[in-house]
Amino acid sequence: MLIIYLHNPNFILNIAFMELPKLVSLLIFFTIESLLILLKAELNTFHVVVVMCYFFFFIFKSRPLPVYLVDYSCLKPPNSCRVPHATFIEHAQMLDFLDKESINFMSKVLSHSGQSEETYLPPAIHYIPPKSDHQEAIEEVHMSLFTVFEDLLAKTNLSPQDIDVLIVNCSGFCPAPSLSSIIVNKFSMREDIKSYTISGMGCSASALAIDMAQNILKTHKNSNAVILSTEILSTGWYPGKEPSMLVLNCLFRMGGAAILISNKKEAKKTAKYKLLNTLRSQRSFDDKAYFSAYREEDSNGFTGVTLKRDLLQTAGETLRTNITTLGSQMLPYTEKIWFGVSVLRKMFIDKSTEIYVPNFKSVIQHFCLPTSGKPVIKEMGKGLKLGESDMEPALMTLHRFGNQSSSSLWYELAYIEAKERVKKGDKIWLLGMGTGTKCTSLIWECNRPIYGEAQRGPWAETIDRYPLTM
Repeated sequence: MLIIYLHNPNFILNIAFMELPKLVSLLIFFTIESLLILLKAELNTFHVVVVMCYFFFFIFKSRPLPVYLVDYSCLKPPNSCRVPHATFIEHAQMLDFLDKESINFMSKVLSHSGQSEETYLPPAIHYIPPKSDHQEAIEEVHMSLFTVFEDLLAKTNLSPQDIDVLIVNCSGFCPAPSLSSIIVNKFSMREDIKSYTISGMGCSASALAIDMAQNILKTHKNSNAVILSTEILSTGWYPGKEPSMLVLNCLFRMGGAAILISNKKEAKKTAKYKLLNTLRSQRSFDDKAYFSAYREEDSNGFTGVTLKRDLLQTAGETLRTNITTLGSQMLPYTEKIWFGVSVLRKMFIDKSTEIYVPNFKSVIQHFCLPTSGKPVIKEMGKGLKLGESDMEPALMTLHRFGNQSSSSLWYELAYIEAKERVKKGDKIWLLGMGTGTKCTSLIWECNRPIYGEAQRGPWAETIDRYPLTM
């Protein structure tokens, strides 16, 4: 079971510890002021200096540089790449190395995955047997990243020369030259562009790349940054029959996203969102978390990713750390007090009482959760005290497109926009979870009303069919 661990009494202690510097500073400030009043000191200038210093360090210095999400694009693969469940199983039955037990296992995983009959796999996986060579992977890069980047440039009326920072993330495919170099070469980008390739970061990579881009923009004013996010499946296909490694063959599907963020002053007028907060947590120091999802060879020398039973538990522990810090930064004091009172009541008065779960919906209107599977989404929603409508973007994205690794979050955001639910001032939480385990939270605030996305995004022609009852 994936438990969010908000019920852990250490949660309130961690919040108190993180709030301690502010409380101490306030105590010192009011102590000095009280002493001056009692002594009837007429040091008006000193009063002004103390107040100015306080406001400077705890208000002005805490303001992040404004970073805006101007626009983004999501890949909608061609219909020729669609893979109905029956087709997937029929092709699997034609593979000599898979026995009846393996086929039954894959069929069971698919039927419980929450995916529809309309998800996509790259052309290389449609071959019998699937092709996993380098050239097929390069062609998948061209199909996914070139397409979304061109669409993003068209949406924003920018040229490749206008991009100052480029970050490309893909966990499993790391060619030489790098993926970012492939993009720079294809689009003849500037020689001074700051380009980076992120690998091995799993499903949290695109959220992590946003955090990375924000930090780069802190030292590069008046700049545009593009994040390209995908997972190349052509080289990720596991050609063996270990059940713990076969799962990813059934769950991961084709997708990609291109995101433009900027700290230019003019971006404020046209951008969709403003970045309010980013937060990264990881537990790679813990062997249980480190090995919970691990790329390795099976007994026959075939490479795949092993998913262990510890994965859900370690993901919950990582998420707990992230939520604890995020809650201390965002939740109103009333929520923190209610939680603290319930913890104390359970510890000292009635051990059977339920601990109050902080209500993140009091400050956040929309949620984009990891599309790791229907049970995981439901468990996360339960732990965060979310309703069906809050989990809807993740569940519907999983159904329509499958688990597209790090790019799934942007399909969820596109779903919310296509339903025209986002209003100016709304806050949106994008939560990315990856191997290691790692967790990255992005909090955005809607900068302007958003309309008309259903006709031009990945949900075009299908949005009216959703939501479904799942």
